[in-house]
Amino acid sequence: MSLESSTLSIASGIRRRHSELIILLGALTAFAPVSIDMYLPALPTIGLAFRAEPGHVQLSLAAFFLGLAVGQAFYGPISDRFGRKRPLYAGLVLFAMASAGCALSTSIDMLIVFRFFQALGACSGQVMARAVVRDLFEPRESARVFSLLLLVMGVSPILAPLVGGQILEWFEWRVVFWVITALAAFGLAGVIVRVPETHREENKRSLNLSKVLGVYYELVTDRTFIGYAVTGALAMAGLYTYIVATPFVFIELFHVPANRFGIFFGINAIGLIAASQVNVRLIRRFDTDTIIRKVLVVEVATGFLLLAGAVAGVIGLAGTAVLLFVYIASVGCLFPNTTALAMAAHGNKAGSASALVGTLQFTLAAIAASAVGAANNGTALPMAAVIAACSATAFLFYHSLVRPHRLKH
Repeated sequence: MSLESSTLSIASGIRRRHSELIILLGALTAFAPVSIDMYLPALPTIGLAFRAEPGHVQLSLAAFFLGLAVGQAFYGPISDRFGRKRPLYAGLVLFAMASAGCALSTSIDMLIVFRFFQALGACSGQVMARAVVRDLFEPRESARVFSLLLLVMGVSPILAPLVGGQILEWFEWRVVFWVITALAAFGLAGVIVRVPETHREENKRSLNLSKVLGVYYELVTDRTFIGYAVTGALAMAGLYTYIVATPFVFIELFHVPANRFGIFFGINAIGLIAASQVNVRLIRRFDTDTIIRKVLVVEVATGFLLLAGAVAGVIGLAGTAVLLFVYIASVGCLFPNTTALAMAAHGNKAGSASALVGTLQFTLAAIAASAVGAANNGTALPMAAVIAACSATAFLFYHSLVRPHRLKH
């Protein structure tokens, strides 16, 4: 074999392993959304099975969001002390066991408890995936990789509800959780075989409570970190507002048949995926902050057009669907970039930085979703108002915290 062919073979092997790692990390980040989206079609069936009111059944979703927000704050410091793989092993084992517990639940309250622990396990994949990317890649390259992770993760809103619906056609609702248990087991096997330990010995940090809190204080008081992290988290809060509100808006308000609602959901998910891949190309040509600034303008404009249309009652189904598509797609361009730049200067505490990014994301998502529910008045106005507020606040956070710092440098 010639030197040139040998070099090409080695390069091909590296690219293959690189692709396998990105796909696996994307799958790990998808465990949480899959655990939400796959069981959504089963909510009415679960309510009937346990003779529970819809509000009581929906607590199983609220418990999951709470577990995602709380769990990430713990995985960060643990991964900065023990590395990425051991906490990930523990998290995926917990995810598998809690998923099995959901399948075996004998009451709605038992299901709610297991859903909380299921989220505690699932969020380990999100924290560790972000930390591994930060360990391995420089800021510009990591933004590209985060876009690729979003590609893998973005498939879940398309496939998971369809898979969940098909399972319910042929089996009882518990099978949904047995399938998630199997996915957790496959994920654990993949981590054991394919994910390297990327945390460096010199970056290990103490789990002393005062030092852990000190790290979080350092991150919270870093204007640039908080600016990027909250900007991205607010954009995602708008996305979760859409997920919570659109079943009512499309099905009840605009009378879209339930069996066609998934088409709208799938089209928006495709928009999210496509935009994340456009972002990969944009990063090669433009400064990452330039992309963020332009996308924020699109988000604010879209949010306020949606709000104005809802107030005036003039945009209807088509206008609402188009504006939501633009907003969801813009998140695909924004979130990978804000995540990469938030973590760029914190390689020696990437686990804690990743955890705080996730905690902010799901805390703001829970607040936004709760605001939509509390303000529900039988129109699309609450959804439009919360999305507009998320986009406007993201714009203000970026331009008040990040932009002045960037101009100085």
